[in-house]
Amino acid sequence: MPIRKKCRFLVQNIVQKVSRENKRHSSFLYTNMRDNLPTRVAQRGELSHIPFGRQNEDYLSSSYFMKSAPCRNFSISSSSRMRFVQFSGTNGGPQRLGVQLTQDSDIIDISGVDSSIPNSLVKFLHAGPEMLEKSKRLVAEGKSLIPLSDVRLLPPVSSPDKIACVGLNYRGHCEEQNRPFPQEPVFFSKWSSCIAGPNAEVKHPSITNELDWEVELAVVIGKRAHAVRPTDAMDHVFGFTVAQDITARDWQKKSRNGGQWLLGKSMDGSCPLGPSVVLKEVVADPYALPICCKVNGVLKQESNTNELIHKIDYIVSFLSHCCTLLPGDVILTGTPAGVGVFRNPQEFLKPGDVIESEIEGIGKLKNTIV
Repeated sequence: MPIRKKCRFLVQNIVQKVSRENKRHSSFLYTNMRDNLPTRVAQRGELSHIPFGRQNEDYLSSSYFMKSAPCRNFSISSSSRMRFVQFSGTNGGPQRLGVQLTQDSDIIDISGVDSSIPNSLVKFLHAGPEMLEKSKRLVAEGKSLIPLSDVRLLPPVSSPDKIACVGLNYRGHCEEQNRPFPQEPVFFSKWSSCIAGPNAEVKHPSITNELDWEVELAVVIGKRAHAVRPTDAMDHVFGFTVAQDITARDWQKKSRNGGQWLLGKSMDGSCPLGPSVVLKEVVADPYALPICCKVNGVLKQESNTNELIHKIDYIVSFLSHCCTLLPGDVILTGTPAGVGVFRNPQEFLKPGDVIESEIEGIGKLKNTIV
């Protein structure tokens, strides 16, 4: 075979192989569910379309996971740029709901301009989709702009009905513990009273000596979700924010709390969120977001959401079969490698430490331990 023809043949084979692999990767979840469907007809309310139990080999194979590309591969669609914030005056005052178009832009005071718009995001979401349409019109009009320097940003979500969290959901985080990838999501919860806002001070609990950091992508539910299919799950998502799952490791251990995670994950101020909730349409691909955490300016975690083991649609669907998700509910999707407890030597937070949690295109969250 002539050299030129042989080269063309080899290139075509490579392109076809890459195309097949990409197609398999992008559709693995739905193929996996299809292959795990039971033979009987699904009845209403049953979990027959969720592949509980052992997953396909492809699902947990290393060939599925894309290589992490920190601080790259991020893009935003031009359809919308809305970021919802809760804020007050710099000296306090009533809470208001506003919209930014970039993280550092001035705020459009939508609840101040239109009294029918609630002053909290949870109430805004419970009120239905017409609230979003109203806010879009107000943003287009550009009325009631407040300089960012004149406000105090509060947590973008306050008093949600639920905060659900997924553990062991980044490939690197499992590997740093020498643990297998979970075949199903590992869920735990945090009290809603744990929520802290951007720039908030977080008190170091006196009962722990092992306070650790965990940067996470958080999902905010936009409408009620009960027993939804993965293919429909993203219709119930409103947007994304940055979370810091501050954890008392000694209270996660069997020696202190019987191995239960709740108390170690739910100490006061242990769930900073913010600075805003970014509308999901802003994010072109939630599985291509560089994510990192710094402590006192030193990089501790650096990864990409393409390392998520269980994807957002599967997490929302799975959880919705166990409990009804309500507007404003928050789901933390897991943390990447680099936490303090698995470093050698171990590192833990102390008073005076500054944590910076950042997801490119979503936002940067800064908190100080006191």
